Amino acid sequence: MRNALIGAPVPRREDFRFLTGTGAYVDDLHRPGMLHAAILRSPAAHGRVRRLGIERALGIEGVAAVLTARDVANRLGRVPVTPIRLCPLPELEPFAQPTIAADVVRFVGEPVAVVVAESRAVAEDGAAAVELDIEPIRGAPLFDAAPDDVAITYRATKGDAATAFADAPYTRRESFSVGRHSAVPMEPRGLLAEWDGERLAVSGAAKASFAVRRALAGQTGLAEDAIAMIENDVGGGFGLRGEGFPEDFLIPFAAWHLGRPVKWIEDRREHLIAAAHAREARCDIEIACAEDGTLLGLRGEAVADIGAYVRTNGTIGPRNIAQFLSGPYRVENIDATVALALTAKSPIGTYRGPGRFEADFFRERLLDLAAADLGIDRAEFRRRNLPRAGEMPYELASIEPFPRKDSLDSGDHVETLDRCMEAFGWREKAALSGTVVDGRHRGIAVGPFIEGGAAGPRENARLVLEADGRVAVHVGSSSIGQGVETVFAQIAADALERPLEAISAVHHGSTADVSEGFGSYHSRSTVMAGSAILLAAESLRERIRVEAARRMGCDGSEVRIVEGDRLAGPGGTSLPLAGIADAGIEAEERFDNHRHTYAYGTHAALVAVDPETGAVEILDYVAVEDVGRIVNPVTVAGQAVGAAVQGIGGALLEDMPYDASGQPLFATLADYLLPGACDAPRVAAIVTEDHPSPVNPLGVKGAGEGGIIPVGGLIANAVADALGVSPDALPLTPAEIRRLIEGSDPSIRRFAPTQNEG
Repeated sequence: MRNALIGAPVPRREDFRFLTGTGAYVDDLHRPGMLHAAILRSPAAHGRVRRLGIERALGIEGVAAVLTARDVANRLGRVPVTPIRLCPLPELEPFAQPTIAADVVRFVGEPVAVVVAESRAVAEDGAAAVELDIEPIRGAPLFDAAPDDVAITYRATKGDAATAFADAPYTRRESFSVGRHSAVPMEPRGLLAEWDGERLAVSGAAKASFAVRRALAGQTGLAEDAIAMIENDVGGGFGLRGEGFPEDFLIPFAAWHLGRPVKWIEDRREHLIAAAHAREARCDIEIACAEDGTLLGLRGEAVADIGAYVRTNGTIGPRNIAQFLSGPYRVENIDATVALALTAKSPIGTYRGPGRFEADFFRERLLDLAAADLGIDRAEFRRRNLPRAGEMPYELASIEPFPRKDSLDSGDHVETLDRCMEAFGWREKAALSGTVVDGRHRGIAVGPFIEGGAAGPRENARLVLEADGRVAVHVGSSSIGQGVETVFAQIAADALERPLEAISAVHHGSTADVSEGFGSYHSRSTVMAGSAILLAAESLRERIRVEAARRMGCDGSEVRIVEGDRLAGPGGTSLPLAGIADAGIEAEERFDNHRHTYAYGTHAALVAVDPETGAVEILDYVAVEDVGRIVNPVTVAGQAVGAAVQGIGGALLEDMPYDASGQPLFATLADYLLPGACDAPRVAAIVTEDHPSPVNPLGVKGAGEGGIIPVGGLIANAVADALGVSPDALPLTPAEIRRLIEGSDPSIRRFAPTQNEG
């Protein structure tokens, strides 16, 4: 492979249609006779449904149907649940969410009825006319199967933590917590379902189309090949979109049941209260060190608030807290548990860097405190405990139940730490720690991290030679904003030794594209689908040679592909590639993999904190990440910057509080604060490729999530450095900053003399 395009800063192919407004989102789709759905959601957190009166709603002109659990059960003989996709266990099955509530509701926002009408406005009027009476349930567990409201407890272990702590000269234990927040993509979720009497077509699929189709087939009793999941353009995913929510059954069921196309577009309030939440956890974490700062052991006891049900991937964040509590560090003795607490809140799912964002905050805060106790520079403390290239693969903690062992695949973590500190100017900025300029306190921090990627078990790619001699690429991975159309075209063009223009299109995510697919999550797309493209390209080249040889009357070994689009045979014979396209030449291959990749890096930040208002401004931010091998430096840098800004939102702004009765206090974007242009600093993203991954032929590692993982711990440590306070909870809103100040040294509460910026 000549590698003319891999590593090149190719502009994103998808951007033209996005920037010119010609993208095709679900809400852009219209069908003759199409109905619109509105979902009636529970206004109560936990209660028993006493009455669900639909007569008034059915009397509204334009309302076609009001579907309830009774209609679902009458058609199917049961109300199906949303199955658990990742890490399923029998003991979790009692906590799966019904696709529609029948007798009991367990969180505000749970679907109770679906109103289908000639327009969205009429459907909403119909939902408002449904008479719903819910008797509150107080003081009782959510499920009889969990009298203590704990669904399961995960445990990660390595070595002998008990002995390490018993023998350690230094230990420290602290408690930290992270508030609940969510992905909140620009475009809320949406679906359009159509039933033609034989096949059910569902537009709006994303992330894991084949898994959602498999779930829908099991829920409806339809054959999988009678269901087509169609991927459209999406306005962001970040782990949330396309995960088999109740609506992914309810809207197709409505179309199937009524025999007419049905569209549902989520509004922002629905999204905030009923789509997957994430992050909320607290942890008692303890560290054991030698006097020189060498990490001897790490222990943690965490509780993750998973909401009212275990959804398709709701265990992943809590599992990751346990398994990755040690992050990138060399720790030989680990014992960490995470209990999954059931509460009357919207269920959690995955959100960019699930579990790792929380674990990094818990650990990095404790490392700064330990370094101060031991009198060791914070950066030097980390350097002494980061693994080098010669220690790879480096074993991580093992997790149970649903056991998995894992190891860092390659890399030198000290290299990225030093690279980040040099780019940041750590030595010079260290003099700013705790200083006051124009009444604002300044602080710095540094934080290494790891990013897991390449979840298996496999991925498929199909390459098709088209009539004009160009090649179309079909993959099972989905596009959720990460630029796969460009990256996959680069990989395919290089593998075929053809120019980028010879790749006509990259089709992704829809179930018609390949025979099997696993989607886009866990930073897996480039590793898994990219490697499958390599294999399919080699198969396609061989089939092209065989067909050309048949037409030229020679052996396939005598045929060469020259000048990108011609086939040369013996004796000066030649054919254009387009000349054999009528043979229907295509190749589908799959890449199997059961080992994860681990991109890694370090972030550093300088902040200014106003003690009067509690406002935090990020003055400088540097992010360094080694991704094994870079396919497109433009897209990977964009991922790093975007993820860092999302992390800043989680560190400083985003929170989803509930009151004591289980009512959400964040129904609009006026309540749930997202980072805006004024909150986003200039992020200097430096991406390196010094240590390719040995687990795939491209040598690439996932790079979509790493930028968010260290941000919470980093910002908290920078604020601590600025004010001399000890943050123990995220987000660090102005109110939280004021709380910290009021419980600290009184001298911080007043302005210090202004110093000249120079």
